[in-house]
Parts: sequence; structure tokens; C-alpha cells
Amino acid sequence: MSGRLEGKVTIVTGGTSGIGRTAAVLFAREGAKVVISGRNIEEGQKTLEMVKDAGGEGIFVKTDVALAAEVKAMVERTVKTYGRLDCAFNNAGRGPAYYPLS
Repeated sequence: MSGRLEGKVTIVTGGTSGIGRTAAVLFAREGAKVVISGRNIEEGQKTLEMVKDAGGEGIFVKTDVALAAEVKAMVERTVKTYGRLDCAFNNAGRGPAYYPLS
């Protein structure tokens, strides 16, 4: 595989579904090594399978981005695994609580 991101390493937070999952697969198709981050292990593994099916390489790291220690550990694992970090697609987040209008 040869793409615009060949040899680059990226983290995708919120990579277990939706926009994050799609971004992880697109990064992989362009040649990046992808570190998928999220809270749902089963969905993270599904995304990792999709990355590999797209011809990419990656790992899943269970991470709650609301916890600084987990974010730090994710970045450290990325650098330990791939020797560098070139890009972070910061997609994870939590919306406000919803309350009934009545």
C-alpha cells in the first residue's frame, strides 16, 4: 500500500463508531498506522478489523479521554509501539446530559 500518509502514525479518539471509525479506516487506506482509542472494547476491536481489512496496521487502546492518566497512557503506548506520533484526530467527547422539556 502506498498512500499520502505512508509511514505516519495517528491516534483516532472515539474510533469505536461513527465518524471516528470512518476516519480510522481512511487513515489506514492512506498508509498511516492507526491507534484506535475508545471506551468500548468490542467496538474497538471491530474498528481494528476494519483497519486491517483496508490494508492498514493498528492497535486498539481502551481509553476514556475524560481521564488524563488514560490519555497519557494511550500516547505513551503509541510511541512505545510505533516510535512516534504524527497526528491526532480528536473525535471523542461527551455531550451534555439531556433533560425532559416538561
